[in-house]
Amino acid sequence: MRLRTSLTERLRVPFPIIGAPMAGVAHGALARAVTEGGGLGMIGVGSTDRAGLIAREARVASDGGRLLFGVGLMAWALGDRPELLEETVTAKPAFVSVSFGSPAPYVERLHEAGITVASQVQSTARAIAAVDAGVDIIVAQGTEAGGHTGTVGTLPLLQLVLDAVDVPVVAAGGIATPRGVAAALAAGAAGVWVGTCLLACPEAACRAEARDKVLAADETETILTRVFDVAQGIGWPETFAGRALRNRFTDTWHGREADLAGDTEARHRLADARTAGDYDTAYIYAGQAVGLVRRSVPAAQLVRDLGEGAASLLAERLEAVLVDGPARGPATARLSSND
Repeated sequence: MRLRTSLTERLRVPFPIIGAPMAGVAHGALARAVTEGGGLGMIGVGSTDRAGLIAREARVASDGGRLLFGVGLMAWALGDRPELLEETVTAKPAFVSVSFGSPAPYVERLHEAGITVASQVQSTARAIAAVDAGVDIIVAQGTEAGGHTGTVGTLPLLQLVLDAVDVPVVAAGGIATPRGVAAALAAGAAGVWVGTCLLACPEAACRAEARDKVLAADETETILTRVFDVAQGIGWPETFAGRALRNRFTDTWHGREADLAGDTEARHRLADARTAGDYDTAYIYAGQAVGLVRRSVPAAQLVRDLGEGAASLLAERLEAVLVDGPARGPATARLSSND
């Protein structure tokens, strides 16, 4: 069973499911597994990643040129590191997202290379600006998402963006089960963008300690915060805080970012914790869907389960609510009038 949308037609994949390009987590092995499962896997590129990472991970993701893959870049970092764009083009991905800043300076170069361009947005204004810049696909990223994001929920943002632009829109944030995939598609999304549900997969570049934390967390245990960026001195725009699992470090410093910026000891403590795998201090970026992640399964199986499960749910619900004959009650009448 497969799902057909404008996204699957464009990317030539069985399921409209894109693996989020999580820097430090979504490397070649995870990207390859997502694509093998019927979606599109992506490689995440961080602002401090060394030269050569894209080429190395692209070889793994493409399995020697056999598979499609994508690359995720951060617009705010490309000004100081233009080589990341050129390395990406050289790697020949099918799909590139340029997010967290304006994609306008980079769209033409990517299109010249025959690459489909997307951008994650967190507001209607950003969606319109990205389309005006020439991007092919908009990713409406709700605040439920793990990692850096905005403050608007996925469902309101998706509805707003669908009404505002005339390109395919992909939903991101809080989607981790077939029900979530089906809900996004039923609302009009051309596909979904998933990250948190991939964190526990064996192909993710996570330490075992981080995977265990993800599997144990529930939906109430995340926080949208800038403390990890401040403590590392990373130049993320203040507009984009990061959603991560709460821990002792966030409990201590969230709301005290100005103090943290001048606390050398705290910054060293975070660096040491990352090296040691101490996630009571170090960060794990994860979204509110973390409460739905309860098993470590191969990413290809997870993507197939999401796609096939969503297809079955959509078929069942359509059969249940789209009835022939006169309306059988207020809810059916409302559905019929809007269908």
